[in-house]
Amino acid sequence: MMTSNFIDYVKINVRSGRGGFGSSHFRREKHVPKGGPDGGDGGRGGHIYLVGNSQLWTLLHLKYQKHIIADNGKGGEGGRRSGAEGEDIFIEVPLGTIVKDAESNEFLAEVTEEGQKILLLPGGRGGMGNTHFKSSTNQSPRHAQPGEEGQDRWVIMELKVLADVGLVGFPNAGKSTLLSVLSAAKPEIADYPFTTLVPHLGVVAYRDYKSFVVADIPGIIEGASEGKGLGLRFLRHIERNSILCFLIPSDAKDWGKEYEILLGELEKFNPELLQKQRVLVVSKMDISIPEMQEEIRASLPADLPVVFISSITQEGIQELKDVLWKTLQEENAKFQAENVIAQSKQEENDTNSLEEENPILED
Repeated sequence: MMTSNFIDYVKINVRSGRGGFGSSHFRREKHVPKGGPDGGDGGRGGHIYLVGNSQLWTLLHLKYQKHIIADNGKGGEGGRRSGAEGEDIFIEVPLGTIVKDAESNEFLAEVTEEGQKILLLPGGRGGMGNTHFKSSTNQSPRHAQPGEEGQDRWVIMELKVLADVGLVGFPNAGKSTLLSVLSAAKPEIADYPFTTLVPHLGVVAYRDYKSFVVADIPGIIEGASEGKGLGLRFLRHIERNSILCFLIPSDAKDWGKEYEILLGELEKFNPELLQKQRVLVVSKMDISIPEMQEEIRASLPADLPVVFISSITQEGIQELKDVLWKTLQEENAKFQAENVIAQSKQEENDTNSLEEENPILED
């Protein structure tokens, strides 16, 4: 049995470096009477950073690296020489990676942009040398600070695939075939449940050199939100798609019921998914008669766009691209408008806060 290289969940231990000890050195030279304390500071311990890398699409490179430990800082020296800082560690992760504390499940970080750098664990501060403790009442301090301990924690990294459009449907609904027709992606296609065991991404070329990304999410079955079938493992990827494209095959027993089951599983997993824009696609129209379209359309929600396609004959493919592109533009416009409103509210709050802190005095 072939194992997949797609890893979207790892649990690892990360440990930042300890700060170096401060030095309690004294300057002792024949030509310098009463040299006094000149101990340098210890260097800080190494930080641990997360860095977004768009060339990565899996967490496989971290699966067998259970412990990631940064260097400790070096101790200070005489002559007020500070110790060297511990070398920082940069953990490259694919875009869409979130990090949580393994014990408390507390959200720690999220990487969504190429080159984005996030400090995951800071290194410990270096201790101060005895130079800092000299005073008029204590001219020969013989103590220095130890370095601060680094941080040590187990974290969980989860990858949620970033895509503009997520294909949602039961196994054998035709998602993989549609992805191969829409883009240059070559997912495995066969007539048995769960052909798709990992998400596949494809870039769809649109008019005037525009493009958008489509993700083929592994098939959902009734009870997936409770862990049945492939269960929760791939439902998390749907959270990151801008719009959801539901695929229902024309040979389904009950088109409306199939759509309601899919919608119900998403709602149980995360009710916020229902707020995403949705497009309905009826696939495999090459095995149905055209007259069936009216019957199928009547069984589906009237407020959603419905596109009838055949990946084999290419029927409706261009229409589907047009509908997806239009829906994406609507979603982007809505997102930008919400950002503008949120920014104006923040500016208003900042202005009010300044006025409260600095009231205008009347004569």
